[in-house]
Amino acid sequence: MTTQVTDNPDRSRFEITDDGELAGFAEYFRPENENEIAFIHTEIDPAFAGRGLAGILARAALDAAREQGADVLPYCPFIRGWLGKHPEYVDLVPQAQRTRFGL
Repeated sequence: MTTQVTDNPDRSRFEITDDGELAGFAEYFRPENENEIAFIHTEIDPAFAGRGLAGILARAALDAAREQGADVLPYCPFIRGWLGKHPEYVDLVPQAQRTRFGL
């Protein structure tokens, strides 16, 4: 199994593929003139469920945000929950916004 996560800015989402087939995505919104990324929805096709792909997708998307120096706003319940389980990524959420997201 070969998985790959790529940013697809034309569709405003990170996509994960499994052996070249689209398995899921994490949609985002990037306001103009602000260095932030708001994750709004994450979805894995049921045919790919149970393989840990959502976690791989979340980690890669958040790693990309870190590389870009972007603040993360985790409106998506999955991304927010993933951050709660991986405190080493919580610093991506601005301190003033953490309480709002339960972090």
